[in-house]
Amino acid sequence: MGEAFDALGLSLPSIIANMVNFIILLVVLRLVLFKPIVNMLDDRRERIAEGLNAAETARAEAAQAQANIQEQLDQARAEGQEIIQNAQNVASRIQSEAREQAAKDREAALERARGEIQLERDRAIDELRREFASITVQAAGRVIGESLDENAHRRIIEETLAESKFSGN
Repeated sequence: MGEAFDALGLSLPSIIANMVNFIILLVVLRLVLFKPIVNMLDDRRERIAEGLNAAETARAEAAQAQANIQEQLDQARAEGQEIIQNAQNVASRIQSEAREQAAKDREAALERARGEIQLERDRAIDELRREFASITVQAAGRVIGESLDENAHRRIIEETLAESKFSGN
């Protein structure tokens, strides 16, 4: 084997020295650089894991916030619909009450008008009776040619009219 090493230009003491140097370098690197690099990689791994957890938490919070917003929107829509329905019910009730009040007012006005017409009719009949009595007394006075007791004639005429079809009964 010595010839193979010589053919390649290698010597056993230089290989052993290189191996010792390599092992020393590995030990020094392990003691000096390996722990800080491993610590740095562990820290980075932890930061990445924390970032992923924070992202997942933020995603869950965003989903929860979206669900809350949707629930609030649905609730607001329902409340809006309820308010609109209540307003429509109130408007309908007010409209119905206004119609009823208008009908009552119209009926009251009609009754007042009927009462006024009845009063006017009674006044007209009374006026007609007085006029008729006065004309009758004057006519009777002229026919007889002398002045009659107007109060007695008026009483007689009133009684006659009360019994006749002009009594209004």
